[in-house]
Amino acid sequence: MATRYWVVSLPVQNSASSLWNRLQDQISKHSLDTPLYRILGAATARNQRTLFNTPNLRVGTLDSLLSLSDDLLKVRVAEYNNMRSQLNAINRKQSGSLAVRDLSNLVKPEDIITSEHLVTLLAIVPKYSQKDWLASYETLTSYVVPRSSKKLYEENEYALYTVTLFGCVADNFRTAARERGFQIRDFEYSPEAQESRKQELEKLMQDPGSLRSSLLQWCYNSYGEVFSSWMQFCPVRVFAESILRYGLPPSFLACVLAPSVKSEKKVRSILEGLCDSVNSTYWKTEDEAGGGVAGLAGDADAHPYVSFTINLI
Repeated sequence: MATRYWVVSLPVQNSASSLWNRLQDQISKHSLDTPLYRILGAATARNQRTLFNTPNLRVGTLDSLLSLSDDLLKVRVAEYNNMRSQLNAINRKQSGSLAVRDLSNLVKPEDIITSEHLVTLLAIVPKYSQKDWLASYETLTSYVVPRSSKKLYEENEYALYTVTLFGCVADNFRTAARERGFQIRDFEYSPEAQESRKQELEKLMQDPGSLRSSLLQWCYNSYGEVFSSWMQFCPVRVFAESILRYGLPPSFLACVLAPSVKSEKKVRSILEGLCDSVNSTYWKTEDEAGGGVAGLAGDADAHPYVSFTINLI
C-alpha cells in the first residue's frame, strides 16, 4: 500500500465526468503505476472506487472561508503559545535567577519581622555590589533599623538580603533602592502558600517515565480516532481550497493519486494539462516560466490546481 498520496482538485469547465474520464485515460496511458481514486459527494459515492467521500457542504462567502482558515491557524498557535508560556513560567520560578525565581524556599519564618510598625523587605543585590549595599542601605531613607540587613542566599549573579524598617517609609525605600541598582522583591511569608508551592513542586517532580508511559498509552488508544478525524478533514480542506482557488459556484473534480517517485513529474504534467487555464503560466516555477512571473504564488512548488500531500507512516 502506498504511503504518500496527492489530494488534488481540477477546475471543471463542462462536465466533471468527462474530465474524470480524460484523467483516467491520461494516467493509464502515461503513468501505469499510479493508483487513482475519485473523491465523490456522499450522495454519489456508492459503488465507486474512492478512498473517502465529501459531505454535502454548505457554501458560504469567501470571507467566511478565509476567516475559518485563519481561526484554525490561530487556535493551534494560541494553544501552543499558552502551553509554552506556562512551562517557561514554571522554569523561571524554579530555576531562574533571584530576580525572578520563587523565594519561598529560601526564606525562613525567623528571617521575617512583621509588626504594627516594622516590616522586612527582601533585596536582590548584584553580586559585585554587595559592599555598596551594606554601606548604603541604612541611609537610603529614614527609619531603617541599623545593622538589620542579613544575607540569606547568593548565586552567580545576585545575592538575597533582608532589611528591616518602618512600614511608613517602605515605598520611599523601594524607590531609593531602585535608583541605586537594587531590586526590592514583593514577598509575604505564608505557611499556607509555602505548602501550596511545595505540593506544586512535588507534582512537577513526578516520575517522568511514568508520565511518558501514560502519554504513549493515550496516543496508542487515540490514534484510530485521530486518523479518522484527519481523513474527514481532508475532503473539507479540498472543498474550501477549491472554492478559494476557483470561485463560486463550486465546480471542480477532486481525486487522490499515489504516483511513484519516478512518475511524479509526468503526473504533474498531466494534471496541469487538464486544467485548461490560460493562467497556468502564473503558477509555474521560475525555470518553467522563463523568469517572467516567477514566485507569484508565493511558493516555488505551486501549481495551477489545488494540491496537497498526505504522508502515511
